[in-house]
Amino acid sequence: MRVHVELYAQLRELAGLSTMQVDLPDRATVAELIEQICQLKPALGAHDKNILVGVGVDFVQRDHVLSEDEEIAIMPPVQGG
Repeated sequence: MRVHVELYAQLRELAGLSTMQVDLPDRATVAELIEQICQLKPALGAHDKNILVGVGVDFVQRDHVLSEDEEIAIMPPVQGG
């Protein structure tokens, strides 16, 4: 299956792009997606444990099962100030 990923803030800068299409096996989880993204863009690996993931309008856990053509948002932890 293929999912559309949008990267935000410093993750976008580290990856050198704002969007990417990622091919995954059916019923892949968010954890598998993150692993694949970090293989494609190794600069993101150092941020792996802190990445927040949104599917549609909801933040999800790493065990969330993805569906074909979902819109995924990958972002660093939210910081206030």
